[in-house]
Amino acid sequence: MVCRGPDAGAVWLDAYAAIGHRRLAVIDLTGGGQPMTVADGSGTVVLTFNGEVYNYRELRAELRALGHVFRSESDTEVVLRAYLEWGEALTVRLNGIYAFAVWDQARRQLLLVRDRMGVKPLYYYLLSGGVLFGSEPKAILAHPEVRPVVDAEGFAELLAHAKTPGYAVFRGMHEVKPGHTVRVRPTAVTTRRYWGLEAREHTDDLTTTVATVRGLLKDTVRRQLVADVPLCTLLSGGLDSSLLAALANRALATEGAGPIRSFAVEFAEHAGRFTPDGLRDAPDGPYARMAAEHIGADHHEISLDTATLTDPAHRAAVLRAHDIPWSRGEGDTSLYLLFAAVRHRSTVALSGESADELFGGYRWLRDREAVQADTFPWLAGAAGNTFGLAHRDVLLSPGLRNKLDLPGYRRGRYADALAEVPHRPGDGPEERRRRELAYVAATRFMQILLDRKDRMSMASGLEVRVPFTDHRLVQYVFNTPWAMKTFDGREKSLLRAVATGVLPEPVVHRPKSPYPSTQDPRYARVLRAELGAVLEDPGAPVRPLLDLDAARDAVAGATRYHRTGIGFAVELDRWLRTYGVRLDF
Repeated sequence: MVCRGPDAGAVWLDAYAAIGHRRLAVIDLTGGGQPMTVADGSGTVVLTFNGEVYNYRELRAELRALGHVFRSESDTEVVLRAYLEWGEALTVRLNGIYAFAVWDQARRQLLLVRDRMGVKPLYYYLLSGGVLFGSEPKAILAHPEVRPVVDAEGFAELLAHAKTPGYAVFRGMHEVKPGHTVRVRPTAVTTRRYWGLEAREHTDDLTTTVATVRGLLKDTVRRQLVADVPLCTLLSGGLDSSLLAALANRALATEGAGPIRSFAVEFAEHAGRFTPDGLRDAPDGPYARMAAEHIGADHHEISLDTATLTDPAHRAAVLRAHDIPWSRGEGDTSLYLLFAAVRHRSTVALSGESADELFGGYRWLRDREAVQADTFPWLAGAAGNTFGLAHRDVLLSPGLRNKLDLPGYRRGRYADALAEVPHRPGDGPEERRRRELAYVAATRFMQILLDRKDRMSMASGLEVRVPFTDHRLVQYVFNTPWAMKTFDGREKSLLRAVATGVLPEPVVHRPKSPYPSTQDPRYARVLRAELGAVLEDPGAPVRPLLDLDAARDAVAGATRYHRTGIGFAVELDRWLRTYGVRLDF
């Protein structure tokens, strides 16, 4: 876990608990060491904490007024003393991204807490005599009593591309759900939800709604600029990241600081040879430079080539960061390399992640087939075919696919998601359906991207903050009618209105462009060659899982096999070898 916390590490022990921590120092570099302890008279309370609490200054003032004496300036101590004052009820007072554990020695109680939107990960595993927990599966898998076993349900979850809250791929392992706590006592394990999206009437007109969103974003960005280390923004030249960069630069300027440092990734092979591909009308570079110049940012571009993207060491690092073959090809590798480069100059970065889920930016939200589908919309219609998300299992053997029944698994998980959706009695059929789509986007699709962002960034010791996941903003926009989110007939109309006058017009009106993907044909050739090497190895653990004839066709260049499926087969083999996974189905 040193990757997540390269700056310091320590362990606290008593008769019943071993609490470990690796620290990425961001606030109070000298006084925020962990595990952090305080004696409450009847015993010691121990905290191990990952993330940031953005309202920690207000909470510190409140706690001081209640008689608490602080020995540091860290947000970690605020969380610890908030637990002493309010117990488990501290959760409703926190604004931030966090996963933490509190061991209460006197009560022999462990409390696991995860932030409302699930930005920071937290896993646990029940043993006959206790519980293991950690920020990533690798922390739990390191224990000698845990074996990496994956059954049919876990394998289906791996393939489904619809991250189920609470599920982990490995048998016996669980993830604390976003907005939940898990309390472990000698006699019981109790899970409690402390926050979730609610259906409320939206009474604001359009002008008020735009102003409210703008105000929430400005406040959120200002809060998330607090750090005692170098900070930057990720700037793709799209609406979301450009708006955050502009707001961050303005906030810094009011404090006599800045300019904001910004970073963008580009593929070397795209220089002068970019071809529109139906998803991306233009490369990011020119828009990112335009936005940076307009904002006044100190802008940097990280250029990646195919040789770097296909380097086995880099792809092995991506797998190690994920702990499962979850990768979406070069997108994950390029993100990992971008973050590694950013980490040389900054420790904290702001990202525009989650705005598309919140404001309706995805094309599948305007694809009638996807909107009406009886499954997760990003797996239906043109979206599933274009990205290959619905076809990661394309090279698996027919017998295995029948056994897994992936369509049935997805239907079940989709039905579970719909059953959670809060509705208002006054919603008509169209608004009701749009609320369902917004909910599954925020609680399933967003979780995939947040998990990827956390793993790829923390693998290099970089903390990425995501202002669009502020729970106040999420709740407000969730209840904003679809007609208002698209009031001018385009995607993210509401956010474009917020950005008008802040960004250059070409950036404000730039169509949604997904994270960049290499157009170099050599990348696909490398994947096919790697799959060919796997097929030539009679001992390759993935061979029994594959349709060997289809795999040979893919190696030969058959175009009907999306490179997502080829890449997944290669990565699956690497995972089975590296982690020693036992498949039980």
